[in-house]
Amino acid sequence: MRILDFYLGRMLLNQILLVLGVLAGIFAFVTFIDQVSYLGTGRYSLFDALRYVVLSTPRIIYEVFPMAVLIGAIMGLSLLALDSELTVMRASGVSISQITRAVLKLGLALALFALVIGEFLTPWTETLAQRGRAEALEQNIEHKSNSGLWMRDGGTFVNVREILPDLSLRGIRVFQFDSASQLRALVYAGRGNYNEQYWDLNDVKQTIIDEDGFTQVSEAQKARWTTSVTPQTMSVFLTQPDQLSLLQLRKYIAHLVTNLQDARNFELAYWSKLTLPLATAVMLILAIPFVFGSIRTNRMGRNLFIGIMIGIVFFAASKALGYIVLVYKLPPLLGATLPTLAFAAAAGLLYRRIR
Repeated sequence: MRILDFYLGRMLLNQILLVLGVLAGIFAFVTFIDQVSYLGTGRYSLFDALRYVVLSTPRIIYEVFPMAVLIGAIMGLSLLALDSELTVMRASGVSISQITRAVLKLGLALALFALVIGEFLTPWTETLAQRGRAEALEQNIEHKSNSGLWMRDGGTFVNVREILPDLSLRGIRVFQFDSASQLRALVYAGRGNYNEQYWDLNDVKQTIIDEDGFTQVSEAQKARWTTSVTPQTMSVFLTQPDQLSLLQLRKYIAHLVTNLQDARNFELAYWSKLTLPLATAVMLILAIPFVFGSIRTNRMGRNLFIGIMIGIVFFAASKALGYIVLVYKLPPLLGATLPTLAFAAAAGLLYRRIR
């Protein structure tokens, strides 16, 4: 069985990598075409556009991975069926269950490969891509709200007008409340830079409000601001939640929950990452009935086309359902797992028909 496992794994891996390269190339080309429209803006050049595309490639690979696994597995098994190798294996006493176990061993290795990309490579390259693009376009990175970025740190509310590409801040307003939810201090700073464990604030104006409502205003060129809000906290606004690692997502979800803020967008990304190994296994299992069910009927071409369409539907459904659960405030776990569970149920039904 070790020889069979190695042979099947090598055959399927070659086709999966081929499909992954093709899909990544297509999506990268589309990304490049989108970036071409920004040429001439600020200092954004052709080199900057190419750099952005190259750095975005790990993210693209991660996003299309389950679809590439399904299409590549169907292609690999179809080639074995065309050469009658699957028929010989079955005639030699190799059961479909044994072939499935061999395929799933490859799936485990592929899932680990995808997790490494999603955990370590994608967060780093995507951050570099977004920062480099913002700097070349000579843009400040702003939150979508017209009032800037709002955060909460215990009894303190923080409003940041702009986050610059180097993660320094502009237009900082800190509202400090007491246990009775009464405003006690307002601090305004023109700019802030992080220095080890605190923020160095420049052009500071502080207003203190006592219990009788009287105010005392003071100004300073510099001040120190100690808070749990770090550049790492700010960096999540440079990338999308699904481009962060599981560790980064967990930390930021905990920060949002502690401060009673909406964390569903980040929870959706977190659960989607955790279900990736299951999605990979489901795609591999789904490929087996398509091929074995067509060996005798000679409909492998048709089934390959259907498999490609299923991969596209899975990719689109995963994205669309994510938006739906956020809009209608459904549990993020539902949006992350429902497409995979639905396809797992379909794969199980089809698999039973060929056994």
